Amino acid sequence: MVDKNYPPRIVVLDTETTGMPVTDGHRVIEIGCVELMGRRLTGRHFHVYLQPDRESDEGAIGVHGITNEFLVGKPRFAEVADEFFEFIKGAQLIIHNAAFDVGFLNNEFALIGQTDRADLTQHCTILDTLAMARARHPGQRNSLDALCKRYGVDNSGRELHGALLDSEILADVYLTMTGGQTSLSLAGNASDGNGSGEGSGNQASEIRRLSADRQPGRIIRASESDLAEHAARLEAIAKSAGGPSLWAQLLDAKGQTLQ
Repeated sequence: MVDKNYPPRIVVLDTETTGMPVTDGHRVIEIGCVELMGRRLTGRHFHVYLQPDRESDEGAIGVHGITNEFLVGKPRFAEVADEFFEFIKGAQLIIHNAAFDVGFLNNEFALIGQTDRADLTQHCTILDTLAMARARHPGQRNSLDALCKRYGVDNSGRELHGALLDSEILADVYLTMTGGQTSLSLAGNASDGNGSGEGSGNQASEIRRLSADRQPGRIIRASESDLAEHAARLEAIAKSAGGPSLWAQLLDAKGQTLQ
């Protein structure tokens, strides 16, 4: 079952295959995943090359550069299935063109007889950044490279497709597409997630502690019109992001409403 806990654990995922479609017997040859928590990369990742027991199409090799010879001696999916499943179980999967990757991964689980895992939607929630990009930019190119250019994400190291590199790049694209602050800092005027922005400095500013006997501040409560505007804003965010905002998810988990 999908874990409903908040905040969600996010895994950005990509695969490479021997070709397409999966119905022609093509197999997964590389899986790359990176983990996000609180809109930050945690440093945890899953990456493996796989022996597919068949040759890759020349066209596929031209895309990812993974040769048949390179895959000799690599583990088969059955050998890594448990570790991979434990890494993604209960997470929100962020995938570009999710139907492709999910279809191949479901097939891999089915081929080794793990039918209970052969529908990832029963174990993870899935957000397709391609569908999100098409909704935001109809009629435009929405490949990963095109999105990198549109959102100013550096993909200069991407001469060929690679599952781990592509998942790292997609993580940056996803964070940029969904906007919002990616980190909080107590270091004075820090302006970016790693404290390297102009004016951030190298020393944290002193934390000022308020007196316990200070005069309590006046509480200004939101009016009905304020709440209505807030709800409308959250709906707009959900439509733009392709899913409910984190605030809406938190209220839903607590059984509360927006108003």
